[in-house]
Amino acid sequence: MPTGKSDIPDLRLERLTKLITSFTTSPNLILMGMFGEITADSDVIKWEAQTGNRGMTPFAAPGAPSPSVAPVGLSQHSAMAAYWKEKIYFDEVFLNNLRKEGTDNTYLSAQQRLARETLMLRNRCDRRKEWMFAQMLSGGSFSYSAQKGLKVSVDYGVPSAQLVTLGATRYWDAGSQRNIIEDVMDGKLAVQNSIGARLDYAMLTTEVLKLMILDRGIQTLLQKSSFGNGDLFARPVTVLKSLLDIDNMFVYDEQYVVTGWLTAAVTGSSTTTVYVDDASDFVAGGTLRFHDISAGTYEDETISSVDVDAGTITISSAPTASFKANEDKVTMTKKFLPTNKFCMFASTVEGQKIAEFMKAPYGLNRDYGMQVDTHQEWDPDGVWVRVQNKGLPVLYNKDAIYVLTVTA
Repeated sequence: MPTGKSDIPDLRLERLTKLITSFTTSPNLILMGMFGEITADSDVIKWEAQTGNRGMTPFAAPGAPSPSVAPVGLSQHSAMAAYWKEKIYFDEVFLNNLRKEGTDNTYLSAQQRLARETLMLRNRCDRRKEWMFAQMLSGGSFSYSAQKGLKVSVDYGVPSAQLVTLGATRYWDAGSQRNIIEDVMDGKLAVQNSIGARLDYAMLTTEVLKLMILDRGIQTLLQKSSFGNGDLFARPVTVLKSLLDIDNMFVYDEQYVVTGWLTAAVTGSSTTTVYVDDASDFVAGGTLRFHDISAGTYEDETISSVDVDAGTITISSAPTASFKANEDKVTMTKKFLPTNKFCMFASTVEGQKIAEFMKAPYGLNRDYGMQVDTHQEWDPDGVWVRVQNKGLPVLYNKDAIYVLTVTA
């Protein structure tokens, strides 16, 4: 590639930037689009969060000084902005096909691959942003990597009384005293009494939806309404959001895949502690899939614990097959929303959004938001295409969220 990549129009930075920004965000990633974006002055994100917001101006005598007021329940928060990036490599064979003249089919094929893999980078970048919003709205905190291998945790200060784990007798799957309607109404009242706002959003997975539509209490209640059992099963979300008086209720089953490359060999029927290059996104209870890259086979085991600092994943039982270090990998597929939670929130308080995404500056050009760039390799010839972003969701009204953990 003696003439370099500069003569390949499709790899010019302005074209790549136009390409990656022309893709629309996946319609399945709905949380990151709910709230607006603003820019921060530095990579230290600072915001003020409030609990309670129901003041009223007092009466005053004409000619008397105005009483002074200050926000009640205001707290200062700050955290390092999260930074995420990754790259993909295009070798000289691909690059030559991309600029080959005289053969339209070869040229179009290479263009299509460039578009497809650039879209993949864009979607993966968006999923990380979606993941942060999901963690904030369903748990009130999350952790991420920072400079020099440090781990940063951000806690949004959601009141513990509004992150409710039901007792075993109240579990929605088998609790002897379960009462789904009462649990949801308790949440609505808690938010209403705290900030005077109405819960207008509820998120759940199909696992929780199944528990709700099969609940005898809900079925009995709907038999007395105009909906009846037939509509409950035909259009469950419509029926339930009307019953619960929640304007926006949606089933959110979108998933993401976490990948870890093995850094130590896994011996069949023996190894239960798995070493990977990055264990930060694996979670206990998930399904760890071992991939034999050369054979094209896989095997599943259950994760019992994760040690991020040690880079280890402990599984409940050893896989039958053996897997090679630095060649084979493990993956975990997980839903953005926990499958045992019913999450509710008021999207606005007094006409203002409860959250935003703060974009932080990064790079030598002080870039904001998702950016794409390229780097050329000399031997062997090839080009890296990189996508990166930096920022953090912020929550202005800590008590606008109410989360029910409804099963073990």
